[in-house]
Amino acid sequence: MTTLHAGGTFDIDTWEADKPYDEQGGTKLTRVHVRKTFHGDLVGASTADLLTVETAGGPAAYVGVELVRGILHGREGTFVLQHSAGSEDGTADTQWLRWLIVPTSGTGELEGIRGQGRITVTEDGGHVWKLEYSLAT
Repeated sequence: MTTLHAGGTFDIDTWEADKPYDEQGGTKLTRVHVRKTFHGDLVGASTADLLTVETAGGPAAYVGVELVRGILHGREGTFVLQHSAGSEDGTADTQWLRWLIVPTSGTGELEGIRGQGRITVTEDGGHVWKLEYSLAT
């Protein structure tokens, strides 16, 4: 299989955070529902559900699952991203924001998609994404 590369930006259209469901010693756990619009090599939209961890020092980490619907390099379909993200001190210097495409989650022309990616938050708060993926042929 050939590894393909894609990239672009996304906008966060909605960020609906519930009231924290657990708070202990300055640490809060919260469920968040997110809607995004993708631009670049992937044109489409997504919905995600995240579990976030916030400490007294600021945002610390989140995990999540995101259903993406769109056209990736001319192929239309859906796939699911599993998120793993966080920061040691709340700054971009210590941030990690990673995606894993959930195997067997691809549909339509994206059936068989596998791969991983990352998100970078820019100085102005924008989001840039990169994805390495392959498609079963």
